[in-house]
Amino acid sequence: MPAPEAERAAGHRAPRLAVIDPATGETFDETPDQRPEELDDAVDRARRAWTGWRADPAARATGLKAAADAVEAAGDNLAPLLTREQGKPLAESYAEVARTAARLRYFADLAPRTRRIDDGRPVHSEIRWRSLGPVAAIVPWNFPLQLASAKFAPALAAGNTVVLKPSPYTPLATRLLGAVLATALPEDVLTVVTGREPLGAHLASHPGFRHVTFTGSVPTGRAVAGAAATSLARITLELGGNDAAVLLDDVDVDRIADRLFWAAFRNCGQVCMAVKRVYAPARLHAEVVEALAHRAKTVVVGPGLDPDTRLGPVNNVHQLARVERVTQQALAAGARAATGGHRLDGPGYFFAPTILTDVPPDDPVVTEEQFGPLLPVLPYRHLDEAVEAANGTGFGLGGSVWGTDLDRAAATADRLECGTAWINHHAELSLAQPFAGVKNSGVGVAGGPWGLYGNLRPFVVHRPREEER
Repeated sequence: MPAPEAERAAGHRAPRLAVIDPATGETFDETPDQRPEELDDAVDRARRAWTGWRADPAARATGLKAAADAVEAAGDNLAPLLTREQGKPLAESYAEVARTAARLRYFADLAPRTRRIDDGRPVHSEIRWRSLGPVAAIVPWNFPLQLASAKFAPALAAGNTVVLKPSPYTPLATRLLGAVLATALPEDVLTVVTGREPLGAHLASHPGFRHVTFTGSVPTGRAVAGAAATSLARITLELGGNDAAVLLDDVDVDRIADRLFWAAFRNCGQVCMAVKRVYAPARLHAEVVEALAHRAKTVVVGPGLDPDTRLGPVNNVHQLARVERVTQQALAAGARAATGGHRLDGPGYFFAPTILTDVPPDDPVVTEEQFGPLLPVLPYRHLDEAVEAANGTGFGLGGSVWGTDLDRAAATADRLECGTAWINHHAELSLAQPFAGVKNSGVGVAGGPWGLYGNLRPFVVHRPREEER
């Protein structure tokens, strides 16, 4: 008898994890709080399912496309639940569901290419590709479904099986997604586990996984890498960013203000590749601050299920406390809030959209990742100074340059030390492109064919030429 049923039969209730609605600060549901020892069975089932799943590429493609259809059909159930536990506006939750389905379809159509090497030797050398085995996927709370699919879609397409752990703050929509996918995929190809630590640590160190993929903070990423090293599992780490937007002196502030604002404040600023600091020419600095502050003052903040809401709450009380702390530290160090700078009255985890100016350039609100509705705007006198400052942190996920002369903007973007640079926009990604950071922002590559090959290993076969048999 499985453990949960055994506990119920004995009159015991299995441990549960409370899930809080960040718009109210109140518990609205719960989910299993699984313990590390329960992982062994999930990993064993994933290993056994791998044997059949890896053997039939055509069936995999068909299954992933059916899974995409099932996700789209379940959108009216998935999106409201995602908003309820994460906080984002409902329209953004629907977009996340659509992106999840699109990613499944994209990877369903990808297949590794066999390559023959002809180097003059009396053998044919053929490079084929094989799956790795069970994959551990650990996902944060800001984009639970989208980031989950960024891990499981390429892993499954490559012929691996997946054990997926969402954040304990946002487990419900992921569990529902797992149930939806189970209607289209073979049993145990994808398993969702939920619970508090040390569940994630045990997942990272479990010897049954051949690949551990994680999105989250730098300190936790280092811990995941260390844990995965015990079994020499492959790792892919996306560890956040502190993306800079560099505005050139020919920028049209009115024209770019809306795009720049939402590049920083979408999902309440809880985006790894959001703009988290702006460098503006000194003569335009006040105009940039005014334009961004106007939008921060007038944007509708509220519960994500309210159709008028454009900006929801911070996801959890610990992140809210961090946003408040770094803001107060900056203000104490001489920064000024052009707008915001405080929690909003009432229930829930709401923080006023905040634009900071007069910020010391070495303040933590500039050098660290804030991950909230908070944006410092710093002036510069020479472009070299702005580029040096943009590159002057330990992060290197993304960056952007904004201006009228596109050639000059492109040349400036080429100087940024990051994995992706945008010109006159930010944080827009194609499913077909690689996504990776430099420095502390990550290890490995996700997205596009690179994401597929990151879940495969080469297998080389040598055979004699016909005349040498």
